[in-house]
Amino acid sequence: MTASPVRPVSILIIEDEAILALELCVKLESEGYHIVGTATTGRQALALHKEQHADIVICDINLRGDWNGIETARQLLAQGPVPIIYLSALTDRETLEQAKATKPAAYLTKPVTTDSLRIAIEIALSNFAYVNGSNKPAVVEPMSNAMSPREGETILQIGDYIFIKQNYQFVRLHKAEVLYVEAEDKYTTVVTPTRKFVLRLSLAVLLQRLADMALIRVHRSFAVNLSHVESFSDYEVQVPGQTVPLGRVYKEEFLHHFRFR
Repeated sequence: MTASPVRPVSILIIEDEAILALELCVKLESEGYHIVGTATTGRQALALHKEQHADIVICDINLRGDWNGIETARQLLAQGPVPIIYLSALTDRETLEQAKATKPAAYLTKPVTTDSLRIAIEIALSNFAYVNGSNKPAVVEPMSNAMSPREGETILQIGDYIFIKQNYQFVRLHKAEVLYVEAEDKYTTVVTPTRKFVLRLSLAVLLQRLADMALIRVHRSFAVNLSHVESFSDYEVQVPGQTVPLGRVYKEEFLHHFRFR
């Protein structure tokens, strides 16, 4: 299997003022986010979103054309759940009530700062994390820049992807990319064919949070993705590029995942 590349969070910007759209692009790209495109009208935004589904949509409310930002959000949400962050200079009650009906992730008044955007995006990812494409939000830990060892780090899931925070940004990888995980003290390393992600989590907590993945514990310090197991013996398991030990107390549970014919 060829692993898909690890990508940062992708954002669609809907803003009909070219200078403001450019400023948003510069701010967000400097934070490590990927801009999938900018749209000046609702219909253009819908076409872009269908072509390349974004993880987050940042939408101005006062747009030119036959759809304002709120109607644009409705059209995007009709394609499937996606976090919407509204930008607007409008603070009147009628606009706010119309915006609230679409259940946005945030409503930011212009002008917006880089810090406010970053915070809104992180909260949006947390609140709109969906598991296996369902409309049920995943249970995730509260966001924090200084988490205690007991809380650990946040892992988000949206469909078949997980988001892992590295260097103050969330990066995305497909669940199938994970080859194995290795624990050392209070840290666990998630290993893919191309990258390694070190998390401040115990192996037990990591496996609990990724319970819907085919990660099977084979040793007190290792768990492997069953779909990547190439071979195994009484004492070890081979995955691409790595041989991990198969502990005696974990062998029976490991074998239970295979059909005997």
